[in-house]
This record gives sequence, C-alpha cells and structure tokens, in this order.
Amino acid sequence: MTEYQCPMCDVRSPVETAAWCCPQCHGPWDLDFRASPVPRDSLPSRVNSLWRYEEALPLPAPAHAAVSLGEGRTPLVPLTDTVTAKLDFLMPTLAFKDRGAVMLAELARRLKPRRVIADSSGNAGTSIAAYCARAGLDCTVYVPAGTSPKKLEQIGAHGARVELVTGDREAAAQAARSVAGDEDVFYASHVFNPYFLHGTKTYVYEIWEDLGGRLPETLVLPVGNGTLLLGAALAIDELHAQGLITRKPALLAVQAAAVAPLAFAFRAGADDILAPSFTTSTLAEGIAIPNPPRARQILTAVRATGGSFLTVTEDQIRAAQLDLAARGLYVESTGAASWAAAGTCDLGDRTVVLPLCGAGLKTGLAAAT
Repeated sequence: MTEYQCPMCDVRSPVETAAWCCPQCHGPWDLDFRASPVPRDSLPSRVNSLWRYEEALPLPAPAHAAVSLGEGRTPLVPLTDTVTAKLDFLMPTLAFKDRGAVMLAELARRLKPRRVIADSSGNAGTSIAAYCARAGLDCTVYVPAGTSPKKLEQIGAHGARVELVTGDREAAAQAARSVAGDEDVFYASHVFNPYFLHGTKTYVYEIWEDLGGRLPETLVLPVGNGTLLLGAALAIDELHAQGLITRKPALLAVQAAAVAPLAFAFRAGADDILAPSFTTSTLAEGIAIPNPPRARQILTAVRATGGSFLTVTEDQIRAAQLDLAARGLYVESTGAASWAAAGTCDLGDRTVVLPLCGAGLKTGLAAAT
C-alpha cells in the first residue's frame, strides 16, 4: 500500500498504521498515489462495478470481489436538452456514498481491525454498515439523534451498532473521533480517509466512459464535507494529466443557504471558512456541515476549474424535489439541491451533469412550511 500524506504539513504515515489523521495538525490525510490511465476500449468486457477502473484505484482489485455489491454504473438521464442527471440513488444502499464505502471496507478487510467505526448524518453510515456487513467486519456508526428514522433503521438492519449522539452532525463526528485512536480500531471516516475520495472519483470516470471519452462543460455538485466534489476533482486532474480529456469542466458547488460556510468564504475570496457558526438546520441534511475539515481543498478545487458556489433556499429545495418526482425521479431533499441550483443560474447552452445522490425513500417528501 502507499502512504498517507498531510496536505498542510507534508507529514507522512504508512497506511498500515491506521492513523486516522495527521498527528501534527490533526487534519485529514491525502494519499501519495499516482493513477495509471484507464484503457477505455477494454472497459466493456470488465466487471460491472467500481473495480472496473482498477488502474485508477489505490488498492489492487481483490482476486474475488468479496466486498463489492455491484456499486456504480448508474445511468445518465436527460432532464433538459443540456442538463443530464446521474442517478446515483440507484446504488446498492440508495446513495452515492457506496462509491467510497467499498474502498474503506476493502481497506479495513486487509488491515484486519477488531472493529470499524464511522460517523454520519445517515447515508455514509448506511453505506459503511452495508459494506462492513459484506466484508464480515464489526461496525459501529455514530449519528446525530435527529437523523432520519429510515436511515437509522437501515444502518441497524445491516448489523451495525447505532450510537445516537445528542447534538448536530459535528457532535456525532466528535464522538466517533474520541474513540478513533483506540487500539485495533479502524476509523472509516468518509471525510478524513482519502481512500473514500478515490472511490467517489469513479463518479467522473463513469461519466467519461458513458460520454465516449469526454466530460460535460459543467459539473454541478452538492457540497457539505465535499467528498463527491473532491473525488470529482481528483478524477478530472487524472484524466487531464493523462491526456484522456483536453478540457477540465467547471465545478459548480451547491450549498443550502441555511448552512453555507463554503459559499460564504468563496464569495469573500477567503482560502478557508470564515463562519463556522452556521448551525441553522436545513432540509438538505446531508450537506449541513458548518465546519468541513477539507474546506481549503474544496475552495481550491472549485477555483481551479473556474467554477463557483450556488446556494438554494428551503423553498427551492422543496420545489426541486417535487419537480423531480413529477419527472419520475424520487430523491431525498439533499439530492434535489443540485437540480434546485441548476434552476437558479443561467447555464446557457453549456452541457451539464448533476447527481441525484439519495433515494426519496430515505427521508420522504420535504414537509411544506
């Protein structure tokens, strides 16, 4: 395996130590890994899961895909003449987080910890629980007490222990981190562990494959902790460096106006968040992150592509969820945020792909005020 590398202070650590954060600055890890080109012509004959892009992944494909649930390969469906949705709510646990969870579970399976822990507002927890079940790993998930009952039910159904934490999403993260350093514990953090990002980057590899070796002009992506956006940025940089695309798409990052620390910082020209006091709740619970640990990286990635941040109101989220349902696509309110944002800005005739990240069955329809 390769090494963890801190993007802030360049401290390195062997992956086998399972250290969950940089011991110097306590920030999230990056991975010292260089992807090889994915041969597009050979893809049709490959396994129909995330592992089809094995050259781009930091773990060698397992001899037997014991941890895989056939994740990935979600369809692209047009919403307008120029805007296309990628239906990531059709993943095995009904959310895009499966892309990263399979990588963390496979890494944990190879490291053989006594138990796996995770924290989540719901979808990452369900994914980690499912893939740990598939891998035969003991799992505990810390979640805020206000998490959707259906998500709690799903986590428990996969055999994971649910630890309800009084407070918000950050309180759940702190509870998990308080035991993350215990002996023989693997912290399957979708924020701090970069293997998760190398799983989510397959979102872009799939678009590249399905569009015949190209990418759209714009990717609209919901952002809380930024795991999908940062994974997308990784894939774009890899494909561009390898000469497999000639132009990088702009990244348009979406936040709920009620919890928008990154949008606030971006508009102020800041390199990091300026307002960690955002605590207002939002229908888009999956992106309600007031203090994202990878804020600097998210802001840098958006600026590097000439992208921007968009914010959407609660009424716009409700309307977008209903509009998608009327088009036959029932997604949770967080998943509707990108479609809401697409309707708030002038995209002109640019080609756009946006994700529908979680199934509506996880939360139900957003209640009217």
